[in-house]
Amino acid sequence: MKNTLNLTDNEKRDIIKYLEQNKPLPEKYRFLLFDADREVELLWNGKTDEMENLVLPFQVIEQIDEPRGEEKIQRQGSLFDTSGRQKAGWTNKLIWGDNKLILSSLKNGPLRKQIEAEGGLKLIYIDPPFDVGADFSMNIEIGEDTFTKKPSVIEEIAFRDTWGKGMDSFIAMIYERLKLMHGLLADDGSIYVHCDWRVNSVLRLILDELFGKSAYKNEITWEYQGSWVEPKTYYPRRSQRILFYSKSEDYIFNRIYEKEKTEKGVIKRWERYIEDGKIYGKNAPYGDGKFEPYLNKFKKENKRDPLPDDIIAEFQGRSVGDTWYVSVINPVSPENIKYPTQKPEALLERIIKASSNENDIVMDIFTGSGTTLAVAEKLGRKWIGADLGRFAIHTTRKRMIGVQRELKKDGKDFRAFEILNIGRYEREQFLNVNESLREEEKRKQRENKEKEFIKLILSAYKAEPVDSFNVFVGKKRDRLVAVGQIDAPVTNNFLERIIKECQTKKITKADVLGFDYEMGLDFESAKKIGIDVQFKVIPREVFDKKAVAKGQVKFYDVAYIEIKPIIRGRGNVKEVAIELSDFSVFYNQDNTGEVEEKLQSGGSKIVIENGQVIKISKDKNSDIIEREVLTKKWTDWVDYWSVDFNFENKKEIIRVFKEKPMQGKLDGSSVAVQMELDDYEEKWTGSYIFENEWQSFRTKKDRTLEMVSAFKEVARGKTKIAVKVIDIFGNDTTKVIEINV
Repeated sequence: MKNTLNLTDNEKRDIIKYLEQNKPLPEKYRFLLFDADREVELLWNGKTDEMENLVLPFQVIEQIDEPRGEEKIQRQGSLFDTSGRQKAGWTNKLIWGDNKLILSSLKNGPLRKQIEAEGGLKLIYIDPPFDVGADFSMNIEIGEDTFTKKPSVIEEIAFRDTWGKGMDSFIAMIYERLKLMHGLLADDGSIYVHCDWRVNSVLRLILDELFGKSAYKNEITWEYQGSWVEPKTYYPRRSQRILFYSKSEDYIFNRIYEKEKTEKGVIKRWERYIEDGKIYGKNAPYGDGKFEPYLNKFKKENKRDPLPDDIIAEFQGRSVGDTWYVSVINPVSPENIKYPTQKPEALLERIIKASSNENDIVMDIFTGSGTTLAVAEKLGRKWIGADLGRFAIHTTRKRMIGVQRELKKDGKDFRAFEILNIGRYEREQFLNVNESLREEEKRKQRENKEKEFIKLILSAYKAEPVDSFNVFVGKKRDRLVAVGQIDAPVTNNFLERIIKECQTKKITKADVLGFDYEMGLDFESAKKIGIDVQFKVIPREVFDKKAVAKGQVKFYDVAYIEIKPIIRGRGNVKEVAIELSDFSVFYNQDNTGEVEEKLQSGGSKIVIENGQVIKISKDKNSDIIEREVLTKKWTDWVDYWSVDFNFENKKEIIRVFKEKPMQGKLDGSSVAVQMELDDYEEKWTGSYIFENEWQSFRTKKDRTLEMVSAFKEVARGKTKIAVKVIDIFGNDTTKVIEINV
């Protein structure tokens, strides 16, 4: 046969193998074989069609079934309880981790089957970071002052990967995630992508490529009152864009109406007569002269007087177009939680009402302050939220508990939600492995960089290296040292490996160094078996060579909790409450000497030094430096604490793949075959889920905390109680105690 395509023998063999293995052809072969059908396509540096197919188990680290009772926590609700109740079935999900891995695990893992059993994912709204100057810094209120929390190392990785190479890295980041979202979205689902002038044009092209040009529905202009500062060289920017695409032509769309000015006055006048935007015959304002035109119109059209169930007047308003006038959040509004880039609930309400129905699943993978999830809950939707920032997860947790409390108080039903963790982060990207190298060279480069990292940490910690252990990499005096990954939290699995090696080699003292710690980490497990393990947080300064050389890098202890059980009652009926009696931290974030030198006259800045938050001020006239300690008491460090009164009653069960079959690749290596959604098995991790039964936390409106929980009825005998404390930066520490009732 004549080779009309001028393919080499190797190319023909490759194409045959791809076809035999039922795999898609690489782009070069598609263009060689079907050149006449080539379409316009977006290209950028680093573009790839290979999406993340990794499936990691979701670890449930906390479950909030009920907003706390204000008095005594009963085993069962009263028969006469008229408050809202928890809905059965689906549990809402708040996931901490890299949203690319989360999307991949949702799309390809066992949770996909659960999502589809609920009708599928109907709506996705995302508000990705589109400001090249954005970061993960957070403003935290301490008394009357505000402190800026710097991003964690993991958050800095995300920022670098998003904007480190300018627009190319942003496009690569958002393209991969949008493609995964497209695969996860239900056929009748829709996606709304929030953006501004910086990335609007690029996102439109990406969405056209992934969803198809016919999937484009609207470019919504969100207009608001912006800054009163008038630029000299361009028009004031007082709007952002929201791109609206559907998965197919058979998508959910409910027309949205807004009240006109004339209607607003009427509605206010007849507020007590209006039901669901309508006035019925049974409750019409007969005798009101302004109502007569509506009544006469009904009589004329129906040739009779209205019956009780007849609709006499309906105040629907006018249809909302593609320009939305929605005010930004008022600084004094209860809705305002002072989170960067927080969007108004009214904006999300329009989107959720238009493109989903009650009980549908709504998702936001850049959750931030949790606005999408809060509105979804209030509108009776199910939801999935995700964020890389620990502080964002904590902020959303408080907000959703507040929504639960509000709904319950108003007699409306609500859903339980759980906080999940996902297991690892993109190590290769942070360690800057050159992807153009051969596999062997990449492996060597990766190993060298990992060794350099360990050497750096040990040097900063003033420990000497050791090489005769599996987990431990250093020694400081009589204590062995283990170092967590540079791009992932210290996990329970890593701690189990440490404990195992300690038991095997009879090690009694160890230090664990980590940039971050997994939510729900069992800090007490080693102490229970007589091993003295100290957990230290690696400070950001380790990457400052001068600071390391001068010995200025200070590692600080993970927080310490002290609690007291209070037991009361006689006979078979006993009640237990928990008192939080101490909480200690030792954070360092700033060089106060440098802050003082750079501080301008009349200025002030809040810093962290040796476990204290300090306000440094420079007098306007004399340049005298003054220091005011803001965290005067240990309670000033506590933002939130909660209690699980029966900690070991709910095992943590994860779904994992059964053993994967292997399949040969074209280069002679092998790869695991994609599994079906049914090819999973349930496995107990050995840990337990923290069930949040009581909590107290600070809000913008109320900065006070209760230090003693409500009483809870408990069964006689031994029981384990877990207490979780979250500091003002969103870091959590858990302690478990056993009491005999």
